[in-house]
Amino acid sequence: MATDHVAAFDIVFTDVDGTLLDAEHRVIACSRPVIQGLAPLGIPFVLVSARMPEGLYTIQNEIGFKGPLVCYSGAYVLDDQGDELLSKPIALDEALDFKSFLDAGLPDICCSEYGFHTWACDDDTDPRIMNEERITTLKATRAPLSEAFDERGIHKFLLMGDPDQIAAAQERISAAYSNLTAVRSSETLCEVMRGDVTKSEGVHVVCDHLGFDIDRAIAFGDGRNDIDMLRAVPRSYAMANAPAEVKSSAAGVTELTNDQNGLAMQLQKLLGER
Repeated sequence: MATDHVAAFDIVFTDVDGTLLDAEHRVIACSRPVIQGLAPLGIPFVLVSARMPEGLYTIQNEIGFKGPLVCYSGAYVLDDQGDELLSKPIALDEALDFKSFLDAGLPDICCSEYGFHTWACDDDTDPRIMNEERITTLKATRAPLSEAFDERGIHKFLLMGDPDQIAAAQERISAAYSNLTAVRSSETLCEVMRGDVTKSEGVHVVCDHLGFDIDRAIAFGDGRNDIDMLRAVPRSYAMANAPAEVKSSAAGVTELTNDQNGLAMQLQKLLGER
């Protein structure tokens, strides 16, 4: 259950890329003591990302904290011991049908598949896959979807391409698959999950698991896939580097960008409130 302390909040939820990390997807060194300072106050710091668990463990280890994780934009939620709190995979037969749709209709798009703790792709020599490996410090498995995953299905497709390709892909997928949600996490990335997957549900699941009131939570984000989370948490902050539509969805906007350590500076300000 939540503990009594002087902070104006009980739990922190944050997006990762473009929010917690800088433009090079690195941890900002001076953010570490601010985040580590939450633990003695009993305040969990929860990463909410489209990344897979392994891509978030590395960040936790680098900063020096443990906590629950909301992975795949809410499709896979884990507690601080790595045990499953929520899983909403796309059924394997549906995933195979969707992959055939991509291969036939969007051949220039680079596609990765993620499920549980597996990242698979058709060609790990594609520069776009190699760049994702560099960003996440993980290695993709080169294997067909049908071989890389079992009957449990997969949690996410990641589509990579030029901005025009990604915008067109999102539009075509949304028209063809009403049971899936296609959301651009950047101009060159589109995440595809089950239609009932949201970051906001992941936030609710973690709050319920830990016994926290969501009204005592704060959340940070910068992308379109953060909008539902920012709207769900009464005290939410869009980053100064976020697009206008994201800023308008949050209760507030940080004074500084992710490159300027805006999240940690906002946390310090809030911790000073009585």
